[in-house]
Amino acid sequence: MQISAEAVKQLREKCGAGVMECRNALIESQGDIDKAFETLQAKGFLKAAKKAERVTGQGLVEGYVHTGGRVGALIELNCETDFVARTEEFKKLAHDIAMQVAAMCPLYLTEADRPADCEAEASAACLMTQPFIKDPSKTIKDLITDTIARTGENIRLKRFVRFELGG
Repeated sequence: MQISAEAVKQLREKCGAGVMECRNALIESQGDIDKAFETLQAKGFLKAAKKAERVTGQGLVEGYVHTGGRVGALIELNCETDFVARTEEFKKLAHDIAMQVAAMCPLYLTEADRPADCEAEASAACLMTQPFIKDPSKTIKDLITDTIARTGENIRLKRFVRFELGG
């Protein structure tokens, strides 16, 4: 099957994968960009799972203070190298997660951290399973997994704290 350079370009812009990965995914999906994107997402998830055991000794602490200064959040986002920690993509991910914490007031990082007697719904109480405020079709875990696939490094959200004036 003949795959156009334009189709490869569109898929690369959508997912950030390499040229050959995009081309192969398009061949596998018979030219369907949406199916190819899903294929690459699945492969990206597998890549993320393989990288999960790698040490994440670098990263950054990101803060976000909401307009008016009454609500703020700090997060610690780790990665493997300082090279990735300095990229705009990593900084944007950290900023978006800090904004999520300020806006959605999660109680726990993951479902494993949530006590069995917690009455709050897991998707609301756990940061990693919350729908992303800028794109509710994705969770915070999905955002991190997508960034792992693009950077080729393990990324781990280690901890967060949220502050609210008078709270």
